[in-house]
Amino acid sequence: MQALLEKSENNNTYTEDALLGGRVIIRQPVQGYRVAIDPLLLSAAISVEPGESILDVGAGVSAAGLCLATRFPYCRVMGIELQKDLVRLATDNILLNNLRDRVEILHGNLQNPPPRLAGGSYSQVISNPPYFESHHGRVSPFVSKALSNHEEQSGMEMWFKFCLLMLKPMGKITFIYRADMLDRLLSLFYGKVGNISIFPLWPSKDQPAKRVIVQGIKGIKGGVNLLSGMFLHNEDGSFTQEADDILRNGKSISLSVLN
Repeated sequence: MQALLEKSENNNTYTEDALLGGRVIIRQPVQGYRVAIDPLLLSAAISVEPGESILDVGAGVSAAGLCLATRFPYCRVMGIELQKDLVRLATDNILLNNLRDRVEILHGNLQNPPPRLAGGSYSQVISNPPYFESHHGRVSPFVSKALSNHEEQSGMEMWFKFCLLMLKPMGKITFIYRADMLDRLLSLFYGKVGNISIFPLWPSKDQPAKRVIVQGIKGIKGGVNLLSGMFLHNEDGSFTQEADDILRNGKSISLSVLN
């Protein structure tokens, strides 16, 4: 990821970096949360029609939302984030990219969301959720302290229910998530989300997928489509041409079963 971040400014609290080949500028903390390729891949998997509204749950510094709004000039994105320092940086990032008319970030948690987030309001909900590894001593910074002692599935269930609540009927929900925890995510989708597409992200040939992009439609029946996915790296560690086109040039990831 380092090769994709073109550093242009550095101070004691944040760096200012470039995504999508310089089309998006982000400020992010020097320590703590740092943008990896996950939000870029998530945004690349989203196709937006005019008039659709997108909610980014756990938006961080708004990398996914800004990349999405940059790829689709008519796209409107709302984000919710618990950490106030990330909300401040996300607000800076929105202004840096001249997108305050189409991207907005709200401070709040999923148990008591801001009143402006009304259920059933969004055409699509996207998320790069935390992994809720409480048994390893890691507590997600995105959820309230009341959840800090919950097991992984309890935290993920709350996260999923909030995302589903925000969706309009027939709306799309898209996650990027750990491949080894896919069963937990699919168990939450069962009976509530249909026509599910799973897109594995293989680090390189002969290595198991570490991430998957999972997308489905609220309130419909339909099976699971396991797609061929994409290799991210060549043998020398460089990005494959397909991955590079997505991460630098804003090319889309197709989740269509026809491709």
